Amino acid sequence: MRTIFFVLAIAIAGAAGGVLGYRAGTGAWPGPGALGRDSPVHAAAASETPAPGATPGGGQARKVRYYRNPMGLPDTSPTPKKDWMGMDYIAVYEGEEADDSSVKVGIERVQRVGVRTAPAERRVLTQPVRAAGAVQLDERRIKSVTLRFEGYIEKLFANATEQSVREGEPLFRVYSQPLQLAQVDLAFALRENKARGTPPDADRVVEAAMVRMRNLGVPESRIRAVRETGANPRTLDWPAPMSGVIVEKKVIEGQRAQAGDELFRIADLGTVWIIAEVPEQDLGRVRVGDRATARLRALPGETREGRVTFVYTRLKNETRTGRVRIELPNPDLGLKVDMYADVTIETGAGEAMAVAVPDAAVIDAGARQVAFVAKGEGRFEPRAVKLGRRGDGYVEILEGLREGEEIVVAAAFLIDAESNLKAALQGFVQPEPPK
Repeated sequence: MRTIFFVLAIAIAGAAGGVLGYRAGTGAWPGPGALGRDSPVHAAAASETPAPGATPGGGQARKVRYYRNPMGLPDTSPTPKKDWMGMDYIAVYEGEEADDSSVKVGIERVQRVGVRTAPAERRVLTQPVRAAGAVQLDERRIKSVTLRFEGYIEKLFANATEQSVREGEPLFRVYSQPLQLAQVDLAFALRENKARGTPPDADRVVEAAMVRMRNLGVPESRIRAVRETGANPRTLDWPAPMSGVIVEKKVIEGQRAQAGDELFRIADLGTVWIIAEVPEQDLGRVRVGDRATARLRALPGETREGRVTFVYTRLKNETRTGRVRIELPNPDLGLKVDMYADVTIETGAGEAMAVAVPDAAVIDAGARQVAFVAKGEGRFEPRAVKLGRRGDGYVEILEGLREGEEIVVAAAFLIDAESNLKAALQGFVQPEPPK
């Protein structure tokens, strides 16, 4: 095929040269259709063709937008290239109308099918991530009640799991010999101090006795009572260290408790966690601080608002999900441990703004994605685009469009478009023939 074109080109050039010689011999200036490649007019015209990197007329440099097919086919290239016949692609500069790569649709047809456009604009793309989860205790709001001495539990005031307690309320009554000895030391030091008229070392003795009681974990209220009254009570009513609910009870009345034994575990349910199982493909979008909405299956119609506070570092191999911790306030204690929840996490709110267009503006042709730029007067230019994140019905444009360009967002007319529009789209997305 290339040989045929080469022979035809030689024949045409020879014929043109003969005509030029004949006309020159007769003194007549040849017409435009008879000019050969070596004619002065052709040379002058050739000198006006911009060289690669130059601009027409030698004026101020303009930026090359792209290069179009020299035969008028609707395909473009961002860099200089040749077509399958070896012809150079033609540069299209900024401000020039690329009629060969655009599509013309009648104004009446545009109005009839309701074509709508919208500008490509910068916006924050948020996308919801949905996951299932369950309510768990806030591990930072759990306290353990443990004795630092051996003793006997004579009476339990909090005698059931899930019982609510207030800070300072007695949990149990304990008798302990080490505790009695520490109290005797403090009471004796106080009496000696009073009898001797405050000797120089008396304060140090009293302080040492108080430190011994603190080391045993004795509440400050008992130490203060011994100092004020000098009494030595036989038992001690152990106070609750915080307000909350008894989630574990490991003691019964009359039990002997060893030093280090955990007797109770108390949790504050004013704030709870939801541990959500997020699919692996969505986990990369979740960030600490993202807003989350939880709908509890046990509380239909109610929603609770919270924030992502931690993304766990390991996935579950069986389900290919990652755990995300969401912290929620629970002032009414309506959220119970192990309640199931449907969680929606709003991701992307903290990301930078990006150039985006509505999802409907992008036509997915398989290997390539195309958007139509409205050029005015019923003319539309197909433009290959590279897509990024999605959210809120918009898609990020990484390459192919600039902010402010008018994009066709109602593309239903493509289904029943004119034949030249279909041909332009098909030619635009077809792979190039091998060179």
